[in-house]
Amino acid sequence: MEDATGDHSAGDRASGESAHSEEHAFIENRTFDEIQVGDVAHLNKRLTMDDIKLFAIMSGDVNPSHVDDDFARSSRFQEVIAHGMWGGALISTVLGTQLPGPGTIYLSQTLDFHAPVRLGDVLDVSVKVTAKSPETHQLTLDCRCANQRGKVVIEGQARVLAPTQKVRRPRTVLPSVRLAERGRLHEILSAADHPEAITMAVVHPVDGSSLTGAVAAAQHGLITPILVGPRAKIQAAAMEAELDITGFELIDVPHSHAAATRAVALVHEGRANALMKGALHTDELMHEVLKRDGGLRTERCISHVMAFDVPTYPRPLLITDAAINITPNLATKRDIVQNAIELAHALGNADPKVAILSAVETINPKIASTLDAAALCKMADRGQIQGGTLDGPLAFDNAVSEAAANAKHIISPVAGRADILVAPDLESANMLMKQLTYLADATGAGLVIGARVPIVLTSRADEPITRMASCALALLLADHQQRQNLARLAGE
Repeated sequence: MEDATGDHSAGDRASGESAHSEEHAFIENRTFDEIQVGDVAHLNKRLTMDDIKLFAIMSGDVNPSHVDDDFARSSRFQEVIAHGMWGGALISTVLGTQLPGPGTIYLSQTLDFHAPVRLGDVLDVSVKVTAKSPETHQLTLDCRCANQRGKVVIEGQARVLAPTQKVRRPRTVLPSVRLAERGRLHEILSAADHPEAITMAVVHPVDGSSLTGAVAAAQHGLITPILVGPRAKIQAAAMEAELDITGFELIDVPHSHAAATRAVALVHEGRANALMKGALHTDELMHEVLKRDGGLRTERCISHVMAFDVPTYPRPLLITDAAINITPNLATKRDIVQNAIELAHALGNADPKVAILSAVETINPKIASTLDAAALCKMADRGQIQGGTLDGPLAFDNAVSEAAANAKHIISPVAGRADILVAPDLESANMLMKQLTYLADATGAGLVIGARVPIVLTSRADEPITRMASCALALLLADHQQRQNLARLAGE
């Protein structure tokens, strides 16, 4: 029996073996005589946009609920969801690779679909033997798919002909498939699976999109939201979007300005560890954050960082600053760089390569950004910027392309291998970010750094998966900062 998904090994809890172990290099069945009633096998699988697209390509099912973002936003679920039979294919994976395994022949399968599978959901797929027929070597198995909240989304019953001969074969290594497709932020979500959720004040979430992102992030265990805004408007938005917010704390304030003020106060009170912008203008929220008295300023300037997954680039790419500092001076650029390095550390990159961008890769007194780039690199040499390897000025092509750097005879540990791109100003960073999004099928999650707490700035155009990934960034950064503070206190 063939595996319908190509993901034989995801989360194989039944074997208990690492994906990289010698044992896992083989696939082995369990014969009819070895199997007992009550035996169970599992796998875990997170739904990504690649899964949806590959399933659509394989099956030809291009129902817009699965592949058309604009249509899906107008549907009852307000986002792209998995094909129902994607979950059924995962059941096939367990039967065909674990229990019974190779040599199994499908006879019948029933499926009941109870809830949608959304981007980022992690399914626990299990099969359990409920009956054996010695005369026919047939097995009956209960099949179940539950999401990360324990909600059963698919269940049914399979009847299979179990193998009678032992099979142990080298596991076929399938080619890696990477689609140039927007919506792939599961790496960040996976990294955020372990830290405890942070309490996040969601500021003025009076529309379906901002509420959907907060609810989804809460369901994935990333945040514990406090909804701050006009109670009636928030409840009306939840009802229209068919969202259950009864378990969330809701602080009633009259308007968006009051919501921003109250959310900042929650941080000072120790009740919130992060902020998320809802349906209010960025300037309105940041005005409260940047107040000298009662705001959330630190000794470092505040800046915005986008974490991008670019299909044509072999590593995550951070871009800064596309939202806060319009024409930063040298001192501000120093903080912008340090903020981005700190986020890279939180994502597990201990020594990020930082490219200071300009139009050219040589210092030109007529181009101010080349002088700033040179100064920033010297500041790093003198320890004024720490935790990363800097080089600049670098033009965009030789920052991200080793071939371009080699053609211009640039010898640099950063050129062609940049992890962080520091743009000269907000205009260039914003244009670069949007070009990657709309022309290179890149996906990005953003965060404001340098304040007392991480701040998630969302857009009405953001998909729920983007909002969730931004919350995951906030969680990872907050967890990293907490561990750094504890280490600092232990060393004092």
